[in-house]
Amino acid sequence: MKTFAPSPLTRWVIGIVVGVVFAVPFAATVLFTLAPLPGTDTLTPTRWLAVFDPANAAKYAPIWTGLGNSLSLAAVTVALVLFLFTPTMVLVALKFPQLRRGFEFLALLPISIPAIVLVVGLAPIYLQIGRTLGTGAWTLAFAYGVLVLPFTYRSIQASIDAIDIKTLSEAARTLGAGWFAVLVRVIVPNLRQGLLAASLISVAVVLGEFTIASLLNRQVLQTALVLINRQDAWAAAIFTLLALAFAFVLLLIIGRAGRLGAGRKNS
Repeated sequence: MKTFAPSPLTRWVIGIVVGVVFAVPFAATVLFTLAPLPGTDTLTPTRWLAVFDPANAAKYAPIWTGLGNSLSLAAVTVALVLFLFTPTMVLVALKFPQLRRGFEFLALLPISIPAIVLVVGLAPIYLQIGRTLGTGAWTLAFAYGVLVLPFTYRSIQASIDAIDIKTLSEAARTLGAGWFAVLVRVIVPNLRQGLLAASLISVAVVLGEFTIASLLNRQVLQTALVLINRQDAWAAAIFTLLALAFAFVLLLIIGRAGRLGAGRKNS
């Protein structure tokens, strides 16, 4: 079957249109945070400086607390994806391929359930979690682990489908490697791109999630932004831009790590 690739001009047009769609809201938000102070008519960085002024530390304390909680949640959620979900997917691919469709259905199911419905089911569970493990924000990682399943499944499964995982594992086992060595030294390096993408998606979902954290009364970045927005809309916009910048830098770092890993693999 003959395929047709878009011309360079078409790709440039699409890239420019998509770039404008994303750039306009960001530029508008930046201009909003630089809006002139009352009685003036020039743009000013005063509000940006006020955010980092130690004198305002108490005022913006919820943001830093929420950010710290969100970063902790992101780390625990990524750990769940890498150390629990990924080995399970590898096990299904190697030993129980007949269960793949059922496993895929369960993994993709959360994307079809509204967050408010998930909270209704999670509320009694978190009541027991609170009694057993406490009510720290990190416990939300169990809910977030379920929430990111549909996105991480697609990323990791695409990498599994791209390699002959069964032949690789059998070859390693023939040479005397144990199952742990097969997983860590043979399979995981070949799934690097999928694992990096799954990690990035998990971090992005955790940093942007609001409904579950709000209804379960946990303080994270998004709930803190809503709280600060009621007091200072400019500060909320500034922190939103900083969060987007952080996610962008993280994307670059993960993409760079993936390219370096692929380069070492091919050399």
